[in-house]
Amino acid sequence: MRYLISNAEALAELGDLDAGLYDGTRPVPEDLDDVEFYAMPYGVIDPRFCEPIGRMPRLRVVQTVTAGYDHVLPYLRPGLTLANGRGVHDAATAELAVALTLAARRRLPEFVRAGDGGRWAPVWATGLADTRVLIVGYGSIGAAIERRLAGFEVEISRVARSARSGVQPISELSRLLPEADVVILTTSLTPETEGLVDREFLAAMADGALLVNVSRGRVVDTGALLAELGSGRLHAALDVTDPEPLPAGHPLWSAPNVLITPHAGGLTAALAPRARRLLIDQVRRYAAGEPLANVVVAP
Repeated sequence: MRYLISNAEALAELGDLDAGLYDGTRPVPEDLDDVEFYAMPYGVIDPRFCEPIGRMPRLRVVQTVTAGYDHVLPYLRPGLTLANGRGVHDAATAELAVALTLAARRRLPEFVRAGDGGRWAPVWATGLADTRVLIVGYGSIGAAIERRLAGFEVEISRVARSARSGVQPISELSRLLPEADVVILTTSLTPETEGLVDREFLAAMADGALLVNVSRGRVVDTGALLAELGSGRLHAALDVTDPEPLPAGHPLWSAPNVLITPHAGGLTAALAPRARRLLIDQVRRYAAGEPLANVVVAP
């Protein structure tokens, strides 16, 4: 078996290749000696999907269908190529980022709680029109968010690790943060971005601003965020947290001005067909000796 992949439909389309299936719902195949290309099952923090890497002596490529790949790095060894799922989750994650932004800015959780109690309770809200949105970690997901915000009459600024046309370097954050009404985090988790949103970052945000995190929980210093939420100065909408999963009784659950979803950014019907297309394309590229797409770690 030369290829071990996680999608049964993709496997069926690759029937002419020596490929096997491991989708995380059944045990790992026993014979891994000849596997060169391993496409991991979908999962963000489950070490079961990373563990087989150490039992594949001929492995050359690890392919994820997640955009984030920080959970795989501890299992890599020299000489391996790691490719991620860039593009697979853009649409779904962008949808949720906008939904969280709208829900927080229009105070939808308050309406839901009032409705659960049978109360008619209209309130004024800030909304989105005429607001300034800062996207931090501007890549394919950030671009997808911007496309979906295009009709909301907002002003968008973009920040990434390095500057390019229309995108400012991360060194400009201290200038841009006080001007933003909404800050959306879409950055990967790296040593440089872990704890990026610390006490100083949050203090630079404008009073009443909203922090939306659809990247990784550890990009945000949870203690610093809790302090700002507790003061009532900032709002947050979080699809990812630190720790994660967020345990019952954690202070974030009861903090004011926060909306939390359980790392559901990619969980829509759009995931499966996009993941299938990516896996088929990547395996075909590898089999033909062509360069792989989405390489994030090269040997």
